[in-house]
Amino acid sequence: MAAHLPVLRDEVVSALTTGRPMPDRVIDGTLGAGGHTAALIAAGVGHVLGLDVDMQALAIARERLSAGVDAGRATLQHRSYTDIAGAAAEIGWTDGVDGIVLDLGVSSMQVDTAERGFAFKKDGPLDMRFDPNSGGIMAADIVNTWDEREIADVLYRWGEEREARRIARAIVAGRPFTSTQSLADAVKKAIPVRGKPSPIHPATRTFQALRIAVNDELASVERVLPVAIHLLRPGGRLAVISFHSLEDRIVKHAFRDAGLEITALPGMQSMPTQAALGRVLTRKPIEASASEIERNPRSRSAKLRVFERS
Repeated sequence: MAAHLPVLRDEVVSALTTGRPMPDRVIDGTLGAGGHTAALIAAGVGHVLGLDVDMQALAIARERLSAGVDAGRATLQHRSYTDIAGAAAEIGWTDGVDGIVLDLGVSSMQVDTAERGFAFKKDGPLDMRFDPNSGGIMAADIVNTWDEREIADVLYRWGEEREARRIARAIVAGRPFTSTQSLADAVKKAIPVRGKPSPIHPATRTFQALRIAVNDELASVERVLPVAIHLLRPGGRLAVISFHSLEDRIVKHAFRDAGLEITALPGMQSMPTQAALGRVLTRKPIEASASEIERNPRSRSAKLRVFERS
């Protein structure tokens, strides 16, 4: 079942375990159905701490990883990866960890559940919250109450949608919207067809933008990366999978900056010298193989980058 296929599973395991002693402590900050954690345990990792804000995903992972939990090799917490340091401290890992994996974005399991409101191929409510119990804003709040300019800004900034103004105008004119299908139809009608039709649904970027806005995704990624890098023990590795250019750009720049040595210029004592925190192990991001893409189409856009702490 596609929902239970972890993207770049073997590549993640290899990134965290190859060419070094087998890691004792690893954090899976985006547990999902537990696929990456199960693979890490099977590979010999001592203990994996799995985090997720999605209670439905946690329930599935808890069943899948029951043997590992019972054996003391897996601990699961209902917690956002943005609190990765607090999660580690809660189980006594105050002196750091040997590996961290973050699989960003929405999971196939969430997309396939119409009630979550992430997809337009299955009609459902306009929710899009990773944690439905969070009490935060839903996609419906944005499309039905925000003004046209605010909606256009969201679509352009987080969906990189060139037709953002046209779509925002159509949303305001056609609201209220209560379902994913009605919104997708309105977006499709708002975008003029130019040349050969694209295989990508016209509402794809709009739904991406709304999901990012609802869950504050990019800000969360920006916050967690420096914390995760500092949480690594010497030789520890951080593996991050992103699914679109906005995420990948943040990861690429964070890794690059962490790998730079900063030297104070003469006469500028206020700028302290800072040694590089480690090195980037992936000059270019690792992508899914043709066989994996065939098995799991979601992996087509996945990019894996790896950083090693010095």
